[in-house]
Amino acid sequence: MEKEWAVDRVTSFKKCIVVDDDPDILLSARLLLRDLFQDVATFQEPQEALAALDQALPDVILLDANFGRGATNAAEGFHWLAEILKRDPRAVVVMITAHAGIQTAVEAMKRGATDFISKPWSNERLLATVRTAAALRNSREEAVTERKRAAVVSAPVAGGETPLLGRSPAMARVYSLIERAAPTDANVLILGENGTGKELVARELHRKSRRADNVLVSVDLGAVTENLFESELFGHVKGAFTDARGDRIGRLQAADGGTLFLDEVGNLPLHLQPKLLTALEQRQVIPVGANRPVSIDVRVIAATNMAPDQLSDEHRFRQDLLFRLNTVEIELPPLRERREDIPLLVDHFVAAYSKKYGKPQRRLPPDVAAALQAYDWPGNVRALRHAAERAVILANDEAFSVEDFSLSRAIPSRPAAAAPQPAPIGGDLNLERAEKQILEQALKKHGYNISLAAQELGLTRASLYRRMDKHGL
Repeated sequence: MEKEWAVDRVTSFKKCIVVDDDPDILLSARLLLRDLFQDVATFQEPQEALAALDQALPDVILLDANFGRGATNAAEGFHWLAEILKRDPRAVVVMITAHAGIQTAVEAMKRGATDFISKPWSNERLLATVRTAAALRNSREEAVTERKRAAVVSAPVAGGETPLLGRSPAMARVYSLIERAAPTDANVLILGENGTGKELVARELHRKSRRADNVLVSVDLGAVTENLFESELFGHVKGAFTDARGDRIGRLQAADGGTLFLDEVGNLPLHLQPKLLTALEQRQVIPVGANRPVSIDVRVIAATNMAPDQLSDEHRFRQDLLFRLNTVEIELPPLRERREDIPLLVDHFVAAYSKKYGKPQRRLPPDVAAALQAYDWPGNVRALRHAAERAVILANDEAFSVEDFSLSRAIPSRPAAAAPQPAPIGGDLNLERAEKQILEQALKKHGYNISLAAQELGLTRASLYRRMDKHGL
């Protein structure tokens, strides 16, 4: 016969823990609450309940106020309440006792209990109390998670102020792939040289996806040090290591429900790649110092400047991780292979920077436009943007000149095979020009791979980018 107090068969919460020294009370609570929780764990000994907290945090804990024979002052219950809150400060605890009193209830609330119920209980009253308490726990967790996610994603995605521009056939193919891949949840791998706009493609894929209302979280794997890789991606708990002064949510968990953009994924060391693969395959992460996994629901977009033949080298990149990432592959053409887009890009950047710096709109003479279009732009769109910004700032005449864009030197050509370059020697001892020449040599030697060039120069990637910007590379 179905009990009158039975609740809806749709399970609302995950776990409830009941701690009481009376086995009949434990049986009654388990039968009553089994339709409200996926798991109802019962314990006669409070120590056993504490050990269970290390395995999985419950939505709510029902805790007896008195365990010793004849005890009525709730001292034991208050002691174990303090121990529970020490283990889990956000625990939701409902005290239960056969010796209820308003003073005991008030004291329990002062000490951190969420609610109080007396024995013998009313089934309807207990169900309502426990349901409300469990919902409170869930709302607390969601609020904490959202605050942590907001802290992680507060910085804008790189390049977010620049649209993806181009009308060339090469870009038409890119737009077509974006339109077809974006509405799906398929992982996407974006290939292309540095400065081609891979992060812009990632942003466009997210904007056109079903996850557009959720976050896009970006992480540059080329800039993450090996010792911070797990903390950055998976998060950590307070005390996990020396500088872990508080819990920190990882990038994968911050992207839950949204999109995770893994930039420079080709620079991830081989021995760290299995950890990323495991998280993506199992769709869960374990923060550093924690022992409970956290489920994640993310769509992954990855980008790399590595050539396809380098990605296919199992000594540089795990093939099972590659298969996980490149369900759809989008290759961005370098700017020299879509020169017809250069006038459009120049117009956009000049207009944007003229507005930003309060400069007048200057003419772009045909000979200057032709020189810009003929230039090889080894730094691709990023280099063109920097050149346009510098021209807007430095130009004095009513019309731009080639010198404003620093194109007075011969057009550089990228060697088919990088050869060792001599250090700058000779009569020119100008430090600025020497630094620019060294940067150019290092970039050419490594096929414009920023990470490798920075490593040889003894610089960080950020420092190299700053120097490239300074010299218009």
